[in-house]
Amino acid sequence: MSFEPFALHARVLSGVRAVGYTDPTPIQTQGIPHVMAGRDVLGLAQTGTGKTAAFALPILDRLVRDPKRGVTRALVVAPTRELAEQIHQAFGELGQATGIKSATVYGGVGMNPQIQAMNRGVDVIVACPGRLLDLLSQGHGDLSRVEVLVLDEADHMFDMGFLPDVRRILRQLPRDRQSLLFSATMPEAIRHLVDETLTDPVTVAVDRSAPAETVAHALFPVEAHLKTELLRELLRRWDARRVLVFTRTKHRAKRLAEKLDGGGLFVSSIQGNLSQRRRQEALDGFRRGDVHVLVATDIAARGIDVAEVSHVVNYDVPDTEEAYVHRIGRTGRARHEGDAVTFVTPDDADMVRRIEKVLGERIERQRLEAFDYDVPLPARLDADERRFQRGGIAGGGQRGGARVGGARGGGRGGPSRPPSGGGRPPARASSGEPRSSGGGRPSSGGRPSGGGSSHPRPQVVAPTPQHAGGEVGEGGRSRRRRRSRRGGGAGARD
Repeated sequence: MSFEPFALHARVLSGVRAVGYTDPTPIQTQGIPHVMAGRDVLGLAQTGTGKTAAFALPILDRLVRDPKRGVTRALVVAPTRELAEQIHQAFGELGQATGIKSATVYGGVGMNPQIQAMNRGVDVIVACPGRLLDLLSQGHGDLSRVEVLVLDEADHMFDMGFLPDVRRILRQLPRDRQSLLFSATMPEAIRHLVDETLTDPVTVAVDRSAPAETVAHALFPVEAHLKTELLRELLRRWDARRVLVFTRTKHRAKRLAEKLDGGGLFVSSIQGNLSQRRRQEALDGFRRGDVHVLVATDIAARGIDVAEVSHVVNYDVPDTEEAYVHRIGRTGRARHEGDAVTFVTPDDADMVRRIEKVLGERIERQRLEAFDYDVPLPARLDADERRFQRGGIAGGGQRGGARVGGARGGGRGGPSRPPSGGGRPPARASSGEPRSSGGGRPSSGGRPSGGGSSHPRPQVVAPTPQHAGGEVGEGGRSRRRRRSRRGGGAGARD
């Protein structure tokens, strides 16, 4: 089947051809006709199946057939800035011949361009909830004429505690709009939001809670202290050029990238302590191929859409089956084949069984030939290495993105200062990702501990902590609740 039977406007079809789409994916085949017919749609599909085009194409078709300038007619709400940028880019590429304009609204960047876009009534706004509410509360923008609302990655918005913000946004929209809700997974708790948002919806379910069939799965049993060397050896044998590695905590993502960088491999990380600019630089480098290995946390990686990722490596086993599906959905995208490799320790046995239940099959256990699995754990580790090792233990970092106790602090960049009296350093402000426990604070701005490359480096990012409140699209649920009780505040939200 091609895109012609959808009867899309000629200028929209021109964009489809320009990006190289030939055959619609199942979520597009099932969803586009209902969206074009004006129905509310609940779309359940794994990541990498083409959900964005499933709602972007009908919206573009609707807007180009009945042009109205100076009015925001479509609103897309996403949980993270990376996902917002991905959706914005899709509208730009698919709508390149339509004249339809879109703009992003999220925190961590300057407000002025966003204020200008909202005040002039750009056709499509793609926003994260917090910053959108901040600008609306300041009197910018008008959502009273929105015709189509899209809630994307609704399960992730629930995980991050955004539902109160989403409900406040809903109150500013006209009741006679069309509403679309798309998600890779659908926790039962979010059914209430579906009931509040959608009217007589059509449900389109494609491979719910199951990874793409184009992904091959493998488990590598290994002791925790040997994970880095095993990964380094696998990367060498794969001749890695586009590998995505997941860790449990921000600190582990940063330190692992430093350990792997060098020896012909360009490695960067994307995690919650980075500014939006640095995260975008790392992601752009990965897309171009300048960065061979990108080390990421679950929250920071939401919305990463990079073609032809050859391998996804779960350096740490995820905390939920849904997170496993989301992680490995970064490979095997758009019907390309990919490999999902997971390092497992004896402590991970329960989660492995749960993942296998979702897959409906036993995952093959593999051992790397000629790799020494008998190297003992060193008798002494420095404080930073102890923290790194503890970060891989389930519960070593808070699950679900909530902050581990302690007050919100500064967390500004610059060298860390040892606490007086030999005590533990003060708690760091959370940015919505798990932290590792134990050990001292990592120093910022230092050089990688591994052997660095002597030749000129491409533009890759060295992670540096960001001040509290600058994190966008990644606020943990507990942080959102505290903010709600305080009454919120501009500038510290998405």
